[in-house]
Amino acid sequence: MILMVLDHVSMAYDIGHLSADSAALFIPGTHVPLLVFMTRWVTHICAPTFVFLAGTALAISVERRVARGQPAWDIDKNILKRGAFIAALDPTVISLFSGKLIFQVLYAIGVSMMCMTLLRRLSTRLLLVLILGWWFCGEWITALFWNPFVEHHSWGGIVAALTVALYKAPGISINYPFIPWLSIMALGWVFGRYLVNYMAGKPEMLNPKQLMLLPGVVCLLVFVVFRYFDGYGNMWLHREGNSLFRWLHVSKYPPSLTYMTLETGILCLCLSVLMVIEEHVTPNPNGVLLVFGQTAMFFYMVHRIVLEGSATWLGLRGCLTIREVYVITVVLLVSLYFLCRWYREFQRSHPGSWTRYL
Repeated sequence: MILMVLDHVSMAYDIGHLSADSAALFIPGTHVPLLVFMTRWVTHICAPTFVFLAGTALAISVERRVARGQPAWDIDKNILKRGAFIAALDPTVISLFSGKLIFQVLYAIGVSMMCMTLLRRLSTRLLLVLILGWWFCGEWITALFWNPFVEHHSWGGIVAALTVALYKAPGISINYPFIPWLSIMALGWVFGRYLVNYMAGKPEMLNPKQLMLLPGVVCLLVFVVFRYFDGYGNMWLHREGNSLFRWLHVSKYPPSLTYMTLETGILCLCLSVLMVIEEHVTPNPNGVLLVFGQTAMFFYMVHRIVLEGSATWLGLRGCLTIREVYVITVVLLVSLYFLCRWYREFQRSHPGSWTRYL
């Protein structure tokens, strides 16, 4: 969440912000300052983490409701309502303050949640087959509907972008097609289902922190192989050399196999390390990470509205250097901490009110 704010401040105010994580947006041979690139690259972990953990949390919640005997339609209805609400925030509230129609990570999370009403009925094995099937065949499928070197200013291009591709045109931006991100949420669901079984004491199950090591290492190895050979799996955004920048500059829009394996590998290893640390740490009820985590949607909406609103309607877009972006990020995070603490207490004092949606 902290890294996400850094990226969003850069998007709003950085005069040299890098937004070329796609073959359709990047001009080959372009020189990118190292600090600008690394500021952008370290935030690549954000969206996969949010979508993965949304799937994990959803699985834990739903599996517990199933165990209590709650009717299937009641569970599905709750997921559909929550998913629709989240998905609608991008083309409504966020778009209003951005000055154009946009479909970003909230759209991808919301629609993916709605799709899980069907996918949750599949076995873990079949879910993994579908996930890996998309990861390794998604570029081929995407190529049937989208060419990154051709402009797609049509209704067909919009439909393709909402599902598998990318769309940029005056007044509209679609960066997060839901099908690739659904594969990340489904993977998070698989992990959540595993956690439920592990906590239920089922025999011969690896500790989750040990379990995450294997997919983490495997994903990074797959990334290295496909990035090394620099062909299929890179979503047409190729290396152009052996520098660190060229290796790490992978396609996020839409997500390539190399992007998903790199970020998922890092995510799995980080989760494993954090689960080890958690065993030796007593959480502070007012700790920064805990407060932000307990008010995640409020945190997201407030800072996005402030940043996009000021950039769009006050004419502040592209007004700062990259170093000034870091200063503004720190100031904003401090302000968000106290605001989120207040909202957490307000939410606890008004259970069942509108705050359950935010």
